[in-house]
Amino acid sequence: MARHESYYGNTKPAKLNEEKVTRVRFYLHDTLSGQNPTAVRIAHANLTGGSASPVGFGSLFVIDDPLTVGPEKHSKEIGNGQGMYVSGCKDLSKFTIVMYADLAFTTGKFNGSSISIFSRNPVAEEVGEREIAIVGGRGKFRMARGFVKVKTHKIDMKTGDAVLRYDATVYHY
Repeated sequence: MARHESYYGNTKPAKLNEEKVTRVRFYLHDTLSGQNPTAVRIAHANLTGGSASPVGFGSLFVIDDPLTVGPEKHSKEIGNGQGMYVSGCKDLSKFTIVMYADLAFTTGKFNGSSISIFSRNPVAEEVGEREIAIVGGRGKFRMARGFVKVKTHKIDMKTGDAVLRYDATVYHY
Protein backbone atom coordinates (compact mmCIF):
# COMPACT_ATOMS: atom_id res chain seq x y z
CA MET A 1 0.00 0.00 0.00
CA ALA A 2 1.29 3.44 -0.89
CA ARG A 3 2.22 5.59 2.11
CA HIS A 4 -0.29 8.35 1.26
CA GLU A 5 -3.22 5.89 1.33
CA SER A 6 -3.10 5.45 5.12
CA TYR A 7 -4.65 8.03 7.40
CA TYR A 8 -3.14 6.69 10.63
CA GLY A 9 0.22 5.72 12.03
CA ASN A 10 1.32 2.89 14.26
CA THR A 11 -0.27 2.74 17.70
CA LYS A 12 2.16 2.50 20.59
CA PRO A 13 1.45 2.24 24.31
CA ALA A 14 1.69 5.60 26.05
CA LYS A 15 4.50 6.03 28.55
CA LEU A 16 3.18 8.62 30.93
CA ASN A 17 4.88 10.04 33.96
CA GLU A 18 3.26 9.55 37.32
CA GLU A 19 -0.02 11.41 37.68
CA LYS A 20 0.14 14.64 39.71
CA VAL A 21 -2.51 16.32 41.82
CA THR A 22 -2.60 20.12 41.98
CA ARG A 23 -4.97 22.15 44.12
CA VAL A 24 -5.61 25.79 43.26
CA ARG A 25 -7.97 28.39 44.75
CA PHE A 26 -9.06 31.55 42.98
CA TYR A 27 -12.09 33.80 42.56
CA LEU A 28 -14.07 34.30 39.36
CA HIS A 29 -15.80 37.68 38.91
CA ASP A 30 -18.86 37.42 36.65
CA THR A 31 -20.22 40.93 35.94
CA LEU A 32 -23.34 41.44 33.81
CA SER A 33 -24.03 45.05 34.80
CA GLY A 34 -22.34 48.42 34.28
CA GLN A 35 -20.26 49.93 31.49
CA ASN A 36 -17.66 47.12 31.35
CA PRO A 37 -19.45 43.76 31.80
CA THR A 38 -17.45 40.52 31.70
CA ALA A 39 -20.50 38.42 30.80
CA VAL A 40 -22.82 39.41 27.96
CA ARG A 41 -26.12 37.84 26.95
CA ILE A 42 -25.89 36.92 23.27
CA ALA A 43 -29.29 35.17 22.94
CA HIS A 44 -32.49 34.65 24.89
CA ALA A 45 -35.84 32.94 24.45
CA ASN A 46 -38.80 35.21 23.71
CA LEU A 47 -41.24 33.28 25.90
CA THR A 48 -39.37 33.10 29.23
CA GLY A 49 -38.93 36.62 30.54
CA GLY A 50 -36.49 37.54 27.79
CA SER A 51 -34.60 40.76 28.32
CA ALA A 52 -36.58 41.72 31.47
CA SER A 53 -34.61 39.21 33.58
CA PRO A 54 -30.80 39.45 33.91
CA VAL A 55 -30.50 35.64 33.84
CA GLY A 56 -33.78 34.44 32.27
CA PHE A 57 -34.36 30.80 31.38
CA GLY A 58 -32.89 29.98 27.99
CA SER A 59 -30.46 32.91 27.99
CA LEU A 60 -27.01 32.27 26.51
CA PHE A 61 -24.04 34.26 27.79
CA VAL A 62 -20.46 34.59 26.62
CA ILE A 63 -17.88 35.32 29.31
CA ASP A 64 -14.41 36.78 29.74
CA ASP A 65 -14.31 36.81 33.54
CA PRO A 66 -11.22 37.79 35.54
CA LEU A 67 -9.72 35.23 37.92
CA THR A 68 -8.20 36.75 41.05
CA VAL A 69 -6.33 35.67 44.17
CA GLY A 70 -8.96 37.15 46.51
CA PRO A 71 -12.66 38.05 46.35
CA GLU A 72 -12.09 41.81 46.23
CA LYS A 73 -12.67 43.55 42.90
CA HIS A 74 -9.09 44.88 42.77
CA SER A 75 -7.39 41.71 44.03
CA LYS A 76 -4.38 40.49 42.00
CA GLU A 77 -5.56 39.11 38.65
CA ILE A 78 -4.05 35.71 37.78
CA GLY A 79 -6.00 34.82 34.65
CA ASN A 80 -9.37 34.78 32.98
CA GLY A 81 -12.25 32.42 32.33
CA GLN A 82 -13.55 32.45 28.78
CA GLY A 83 -16.50 30.47 27.55
CA MET A 84 -20.28 30.28 27.64
CA TYR A 85 -23.13 29.42 29.91
CA VAL A 86 -26.85 28.95 29.42
CA SER A 87 -29.54 29.53 32.02
CA GLY A 88 -31.19 26.14 32.39
CA CYS A 89 -33.89 26.63 35.03
CA LYS A 90 -37.28 28.34 34.78
CA ASP A 91 -37.48 29.05 38.52
CA LEU A 92 -35.07 31.89 39.43
CA SER A 93 -35.01 30.70 43.06
CA LYS A 94 -33.38 27.49 41.75
CA PHE A 95 -31.17 29.32 39.23
CA THR A 96 -28.97 26.79 37.43
CA ILE A 97 -26.56 27.21 34.54
CA VAL A 98 -24.78 24.76 32.29
CA MET A 99 -21.35 26.10 31.48
CA TYR A 100 -18.27 25.48 29.41
CA ALA A 101 -15.22 27.59 30.18
CA ASP A 102 -11.47 27.56 29.73
CA LEU A 103 -9.92 28.91 32.95
CA ALA A 104 -6.56 30.26 31.79
CA PHE A 105 -3.71 31.32 34.06
CA THR A 106 -1.70 34.32 32.81
CA THR A 107 0.86 34.71 35.58
CA GLY A 108 2.90 32.68 38.07
CA LYS A 109 3.70 28.98 38.12
CA PHE A 110 0.83 28.04 35.79
CA ASN A 111 1.23 30.91 33.29
CA GLY A 112 0.13 29.66 29.86
CA SER A 113 -1.81 26.73 31.31
CA SER A 114 -5.55 26.28 31.75
CA ILE A 115 -8.22 23.92 32.97
CA SER A 116 -11.40 23.30 30.99
CA ILE A 117 -14.72 22.82 32.75
CA PHE A 118 -18.04 21.60 31.41
CA SER A 119 -20.84 20.96 33.84
CA ARG A 120 -24.16 21.88 35.43
CA ASN A 121 -23.85 24.56 38.12
CA PRO A 122 -26.85 25.04 40.46
CA VAL A 123 -25.92 28.65 41.34
CA ALA A 124 -28.86 29.29 43.71
CA GLU A 125 -27.87 26.44 46.05
CA GLU A 126 -26.42 28.32 49.00
CA VAL A 127 -25.90 25.27 51.22
CA GLY A 128 -22.35 23.94 50.93
CA GLU A 129 -20.34 23.87 47.75
CA ARG A 130 -21.29 22.89 44.23
CA GLU A 131 -19.14 20.61 42.10
CA ILE A 132 -18.15 21.23 38.49
CA ALA A 133 -16.30 18.70 36.31
CA ILE A 134 -12.83 19.37 34.91
CA VAL A 135 -12.77 17.77 31.46
CA GLY A 136 -9.36 18.81 30.14
CA GLY A 137 -6.56 21.30 30.18
CA ARG A 138 -3.56 22.88 28.45
CA GLY A 139 0.10 23.41 29.30
CA LYS A 140 0.99 22.07 32.75
CA PHE A 141 -2.58 20.77 33.01
CA ARG A 142 -2.47 18.74 29.79
CA MET A 143 -4.83 15.71 30.00
CA ALA A 144 -6.40 17.15 33.15
CA ARG A 145 -9.38 15.70 34.90
CA GLY A 146 -10.86 16.43 38.28
CA PHE A 147 -13.38 18.74 39.87
CA VAL A 148 -13.92 22.27 41.08
CA LYS A 149 -15.79 23.01 44.30
CA VAL A 150 -17.61 26.30 43.73
CA LYS A 151 -18.88 28.50 46.54
CA THR A 152 -20.79 31.72 45.93
CA HIS A 153 -18.93 34.49 47.73
CA LYS A 154 -21.36 37.20 46.64
CA ILE A 155 -24.29 37.42 44.22
CA ASP A 156 -26.72 40.19 43.28
CA MET A 157 -29.90 38.52 42.01
CA LYS A 158 -31.13 41.84 40.50
CA THR A 159 -28.10 42.41 38.26
CA GLY A 160 -26.76 38.84 38.04
CA ASP A 161 -23.28 39.99 39.15
CA ALA A 162 -21.43 37.32 41.14
CA VAL A 163 -18.09 36.56 42.77
CA LEU A 164 -17.42 32.83 43.04
CA ARG A 165 -14.69 30.96 44.91
CA TYR A 166 -13.21 28.10 42.89
CA ASP A 167 -11.30 25.34 44.71
CA ALA A 168 -9.94 23.09 41.95
CA THR A 169 -8.48 19.61 42.39
CA VAL A 170 -6.69 18.87 39.14
CA TYR A 171 -5.27 15.43 38.23
CA HIS A 172 -2.74 15.73 35.39
CA TYR A 173 0.54 14.38 34.02
